[in-house]
Formats: sequence, structure tokens, C-alpha cells
Amino acid sequence: MVFHLHFIVFVFQYENPWTIPNMLSMTRIGLAPVLGYLIIEEDFNIALGVFALAGLTDLLDGFIARNWANQKSALGSALDPLADKILISILYISLTYADLIPVPLTYLIISRDVMLIAAVFYVRYRTLPTPRTLAKYFNPCYATARLKPTFISKVNTAVQLILVAASLAAPVFNYADSIYLQMLCLENVSDANFQSSKCAYVSAHSF
Repeated sequence: MVFHLHFIVFVFQYENPWTIPNMLSMTRIGLAPVLGYLIIEEDFNIALGVFALAGLTDLLDGFIARNWANQKSALGSALDPLADKILISILYISLTYADLIPVPLTYLIISRDVMLIAAVFYVRYRTLPTPRTLAKYFNPCYATARLKPTFISKVNTAVQLILVAASLAAPVFNYADSIYLQMLCLENVSDANFQSSKCAYVSAHSF
């Protein structure tokens, strides 16, 4: 399986999944529904603060994993982008509900991210040694593949987060009707279309 947002290094090792970066990624996943609820309730001031906290966990987990070798893990290589996808997906859905992001853009983003998340789970299944069992599949101590983000994936995530931050701040700072925000939405639509067209999958026998 190959997709253009990440490339995969196959490994098989037993590792400790309870690292600080992994805990920070799990915290970010936990903050996602809280953010969604705050946005739907139109409590944008608190939502903006919670979003900043989620962004801080993203910066910290990457910094710690890069600088302390014993905090780096194969699980973290998948958990970090998964946390980003979950956070971005919930934010796009809730911001669309609040009429701050257009429906077509959210549809494109969610459709692509669902494919990428499914691809991660598929890679996990294909890289498990036989016999494959549910206990082994869901055991975070067994590392079977390490995802490494490409430059284009980092840029893509950054652009999505910029739009989310700008849209979330719009009702707080009263620029929801700004032409620049609309242009940023159009840029994201174009980027989402381009990235979706680049997602490529090969059959299971290629492993």
C-alpha cells in the first residue's frame, strides 16, 4: 500500500507504548470532541483556547520524540498523525455546522482523511506476523510499521490547521465575512482536490 502523504518503514519489535508523546497524542484525541461541542454551542472564546492547548500538545510530542530517543516509538509515528486527522475532522464538521467552513470543503477533507485512516489500519493488519489475532492487532506493544510523514503531508496539515484556526477565530475577532478567509477556503478546496487525486493504493499482494 502506498499513499502520497506518508511513507512506511516496516518493523517488528516489542516496545513500551506508554511514552510522553503518545500520552500527549491521546490528550489531543480527547480534546477533539470537547472542541466540537464548544463550537456547536458557539462558545468560540473557550474553543479557541482549547484549540491552542491541542496545538501545544502537538508541538510538545514532536519536540520530545525528536530529542529523546527513548520517547520515540512506532506507535507514536501512527498515533500522532491519527490524532491530527481526528482533531481536524471534528473541527471541520463542527465549523461547518456553525457555518464557518463550506460543506464541499469539509466533504473533501473528511473523505480523504477517512481513506488515510483506513489505510493505516490496513497496513497494521498486513504487517502483523501470522497468526493474526485481534489480541495481537490491538496490542500497542507490538510495533509492526513506522509511518514517516513526507514534506507535502506536513504542508497539507499546516494549511488545514491555518484555515481551522482562522475560521475559529473569525467570530471572536469579527471577521467571519472577510474576503481573505473565503480565499483561504478556496485554496483548501483546491489543495484537497489535488491531494485526493494523488492517493494511490496497490493490492495486498505487494507486501
